[in-house]
Amino acid sequence: MIIRLVLGFTLFYFGWKKIKGTGDSSGSNSPVYGGIEMFISIFLIVGLFTQIAALLNVIILLIKLGFKAKQGKLLNDGINYYILLLVMALSLMFTGPGFFAFDIFA
Repeated sequence: MIIRLVLGFTLFYFGWKKIKGTGDSSGSNSPVYGGIEMFISIFLIVGLFTQIAALLNVIILLIKLGFKAKQGKLLNDGINYYILLLVMALSLMFTGPGFFAFDIFA
């Protein structure tokens, strides 16, 4: 549950910054992309369709890592954050939502 909440709130923050126009991340900084990130994060926070939301988050993070690699920044200090988030999303894909989630009742 803690991994799901931390990942969800982090992704929500990324999306919010993109909607406000202050996003500075690898990949797209468009408001549409930010809205998609926020939509996925709500599912993670609530614990509904957690494994599907985690899979979509893995795809987003792999795109971000791809842009970092293309920029030659793959082994820089900031990349550790994306790798950690990717591992958290992969963990949720395989273990499920955890305690206090709507997926449990479905």
